[in-house]
Formats: sequence, C-alpha cells, structure tokens
Amino acid sequence: MQRHFKLMQFPIKTRLTHFKRFVLFLVLLPILTFAAGNADLPDFGDSAGSVISPEFERRLGKLFLNQVRHVEKVEDDPEVESYIQSIGYQLASHSDNAEQSFTFFVVDNPAINAFAGPGGVIGINSGVILNSSNESELAAVMAHEIAHVTQRHLARMFEQQNLLSVPTAAAMVGAILLAVVNPEAGAAALTGVSGLSAQNQISFTRANEEEADRVGMQTLVRANFNPRGMPAFFETLQRVSRYSQSAAPEFLRSHPLTTSRISDSISRAEEYPKKTYTNTQSYELIKHKLLVGSFKTPKEATNHLRAVLNRHEGSAKDKLPVRYGLAYAYIGDSDYERAEQQIDYLLKDDPDNIAYLLLAAKSKTQQSDYNSAFTIFEKSYGLFPDYKPVVKAYCRALLDVKKAKEARDILKNYERHYEHDLTTYSLLGQAEAMLGNEIETAFIQAEYYFLAANTKLAVDKLKFIKQQYKLDYYQEQRATARLAELEYELELEENLNL
Repeated sequence: MQRHFKLMQFPIKTRLTHFKRFVLFLVLLPILTFAAGNADLPDFGDSAGSVISPEFERRLGKLFLNQVRHVEKVEDDPEVESYIQSIGYQLASHSDNAEQSFTFFVVDNPAINAFAGPGGVIGINSGVILNSSNESELAAVMAHEIAHVTQRHLARMFEQQNLLSVPTAAAMVGAILLAVVNPEAGAAALTGVSGLSAQNQISFTRANEEEADRVGMQTLVRANFNPRGMPAFFETLQRVSRYSQSAAPEFLRSHPLTTSRISDSISRAEEYPKKTYTNTQSYELIKHKLLVGSFKTPKEATNHLRAVLNRHEGSAKDKLPVRYGLAYAYIGDSDYERAEQQIDYLLKDDPDNIAYLLLAAKSKTQQSDYNSAFTIFEKSYGLFPDYKPVVKAYCRALLDVKKAKEARDILKNYERHYEHDLTTYSLLGQAEAMLGNEIETAFIQAEYYFLAANTKLAVDKLKFIKQQYKLDYYQEQRATARLAELEYELELEENLNL
C-alpha cells in the first residue's frame, strides 16, 4: 500500500487463484458472437434460477469484473466511462428486466469485441465504438449483450451441461484461461476437454445468440434507437471478415456470420417504421477521443485529424468533433498553443459545453497553469456538480497542488448522492492521507478492498483498525458494525465457493 493510497493491485497468486475460478464465465456468455441462424426458442421458465441464484451472480459479477481489470486494459477515462454507462442504462431501462443491475465499461482494445459476464457485467471494446457508423449500431451491440443477461443465458448454460462434473469444470477453466491469452489455442483446448460435447456447446451458444438478436432488437426500438443499426453492424462485421480470416473479429472465427443471419436481422428491422435518427454529440466526441488513443503516437493522431479537418466537406458544426479530437491529440503531443486554438474555437461555439470545458482544464493542468485550470473547474463544477468526470478531474487537480481539504469536501458531497467507484475511493483516500487522517484513510482502504472484490482483505483491514488504533466511540461502533457486515459477506462467499 503506497503512502498516498494509489490504486491497489492484489498479489499475483491471489489474482490467478480467483481468475482461474471465474474466467470460465467469460466464455459462457460468449462475447458479442453474432453467430448464425434464427429460431424462436422454447420458454425455459424460471428453472434456470434454481441453478444459479441472482445473489450468486451478483457476487460472481463483482469478482469477475475485478479480474477482467487484471487481464484487459479497462478504459479509465471518466468521460468514456460515463458515456457508455449512459447508453447502457438507457437500454437497460427498456429491457425485459428493468430491475436487473448492470455494470458497463469499455475495454481499451481496437478489436471488435464485446462480452456479457455474470451479474450484468458488460464490456465493450473500444474497437466496437470506432467501427460503428452511428450510435444505433453501438447501441445494437449493447442491446444484444443486455439480452444475454436478462434472458439468463449463463444459468441456462449450466442447466444444459447438467452443471458439469468437477473434473470437467476444472479442465474447462484451464482451457478458457488459455483462451484469454490465445483464443485459437484456447478453443482447441476446449474441444479436448473430456466429457464436454463441443458441438452441443456451440449449438447452445447459437441458440443464445438467436434469442439475444430478437430480444436485443426489441430493446433497441423501445429505447428509441434505430433497429436497422443491428443489421448494419452485421454488415460491417462481414466486410471486416471478408478481407482476411486473420483480421476477422475474434468471435467470427468460431461463429461465422452468415448471410441468413443478416437477412433475418434486416427482415426483423423492416417490421418497424422508418424514422430519422441522429447521433448525440457525446457519441461523436467520445469516438474522436478514442480515435486519438488508437494511434501509436499523438503526432500520428494530429497528422490524421488535420487531414480529416482539411478535407471535411460538412458544415462548421459537423467539424466540431474533429476539432475536439485534434485538440486532444495536440495536448498529448504537448503542442498546447495549437490545442488551445482548437479549444477556443470549440468554446466560442458553446461556452458551457462540459466536454469542451474539461478539455480546456486538461490543457491548463498539463501546463501546470493551475490558476487558470481552477477557474475552468469552478465553472464546470457549478454547472455540473454531480457529473463524475468533473468531480474526478477537479479533485485530481486539487490534490496535485495539495489542496486536500477542498478535494475531500467535493468527494464527500458527491458520496451523499452517489456510490463511490475505485477511482473516487482512491482520490478520497489520498485526500485523507494528505490531511493526516490515518484512521479514516484505513477505513477507506477497507472499503476499497471490498469494492475490488477482495472481501477477505477488507475484513483483515477492519480487524487491524480495531486492534492497532485508539478509536473513539463513534469509530469503534463504525468499525464493529462494518466488520460484522463484511464477515457475513465473506461467509456467504465462502459458502458459495467463491
């Protein structure tokens, strides 16, 4: 544990032990895998709930997400995170199970890929956003994954395989662990697992995909996205895979996209009346921000976007996202003069646009011009005090210049209405440590461990607090009550063999 409470990493042995247990579920709800076919599925009823309970899935999803962070580069940009969550929650609220909880995040990977894990954990590769032509195509991918969750395909998979034997499950986990590192080798290993019918596994997966297509499109329409976004994205996948098998999206290697799949999706979409759909500005800005990050160097990004801007034939409004991306690239290249030329242009068009304001503040903090940055942050915070990207960026800047009390006050105000994530807990821990509040810092560390799905470490930390610190009455009661809660959580996890 570093002095200023940086984001913590668990020991390698602990990470691998948990990961070997839970990486199995990454494939049981197998990515986007737009496989083949279309058929109405029989009603499975609620029988799947007897195999895996929602409570088990919730705990499993929490640990699963933490392990994904150890094997994939999860995008930590708060604006990207907030955007994908806004689209996800919009879709989820119109799904077949609006009560289901979800966690949406972006994986920093240019490959076209997405996956649904246990407990409503849904990951979308940045490559999906970059290769989508419009927001409805992106939403189609997410609606498909949401359908995997609401239709409880994980539980159905267990039911289909009769829960598997322990030796078979262990062998399958090992094969899937290999698949995370090398998909082709992992797929080969899976076919060799004793007692597992590879063909039955694929057939069942295809049935899941067929249902996810149908249910996902219904969700897409109810959430006011273009249903034609789904077949349009299918066609994008087909074009990508046509050039080279090695360049095809990963899921198309084992689940080829057929023309019948596309035609079925088109037919289904054509049942809905045509209307005009437009992209939100957030979609355009986030796409250009991710585009900058897809280049090897900021210089390559600036060269590309300058060329795009020069040949762009649209209106001045249409060019704003390109200018935004260009300014972001210039900042990455430490070319602040050119960056601020673009930022000034953006702010002249819309002085209260929060994305533009955060970009302007980023430019100032990168130059260590904190006085100018805080002027921008104060305006941003006044306009959007509950917007997580503002809270995080503002507090980071305050901590940079040792204004810990101001940062803590903002974070404490934020937690009155919203739950902390790993980053905001980290920032709060840094603030308390800077202020010399050792006991409060320790409490935050315990909560961080629990949120990071290491309940045992959280329990140990609370025991340490009770044993090593001289606590006042309030602190003693707080530690005792929270310890009892987390010990109960730990007992449940152990009983579930997590």
